[in-house]
Amino acid sequence: MRKMIMPCGLHCIKVNHLGVSFGGQEVLRDINLHIHCGSLNVVIGRNGAGKSTLIRAILGDIAHTGDIEFKDRENGRIQKLKIGYVPQSMNVEKRTPVSVYDMVASYQSNVPVFLKRGKKIRRRIEEHLNIFEAGYLIDKQVCNLSGGELQRVLLSMALMDSPNLLLLDEPVSGIDKNGMELFYRTIYQLKKNYDLAVILISHDLEYVKQYADKVVLLDGSVLKQGSVREVFQSPEFARVFQSGKEEV
Repeated sequence: MRKMIMPCGLHCIKVNHLGVSFGGQEVLRDINLHIHCGSLNVVIGRNGAGKSTLIRAILGDIAHTGDIEFKDRENGRIQKLKIGYVPQSMNVEKRTPVSVYDMVASYQSNVPVFLKRGKKIRRRIEEHLNIFEAGYLIDKQVCNLSGGELQRVLLSMALMDSPNLLLLDEPVSGIDKNGMELFYRTIYQLKKNYDLAVILISHDLEYVKQYADKVVLLDGSVLKQGSVREVFQSPEFARVFQSGKEEV
């Protein structure tokens, strides 16, 4: 597990003039973001604003203009950015005889799941699952996990490679209130204690108010970014959400 440190801003991630077009239609234009380690950055906006497209572009899954750079402030060198990712959902076939241990171990190794693995990898998996209060799930079949349980397992997997940036695409969609509160508490602890920046897409504005360090209001371009107060009290926010009537 990565050594825990206090948030220090030793590195930053910059998205410079990012743009995405599909079939000649501009979906994102001139996106500029400056993300520091130890911060939770939440992207909000109406449906179709390009939030998930932004995540896919940062991941490199779709073509885009502009660039994304990672700077280590300690020595000024540009290094390769390591990204962890948790999608909005994951389709798992019912009756699939794969345990959480099998899935995570396969992700970490090229060894087939039916071959015996050592105690070391099991301890490491349990260690990461325990971060999200999910160690008890290690032998449970993936197909039998609830939505909240599956998301905690996916978060554990995303952290195992010690990423510099964690991308979360509405990971609490369909999860009950208790699960959401556990999720946000855990993310709060992660960004406090790890050399890690988090970009989260969310439509849960009350939780955004409580936990976000920085908010990005997106609608094809960045309409407003800043603190929760700066964004939520802006005319751009009022225009997009129409006093809370607009879905996000």
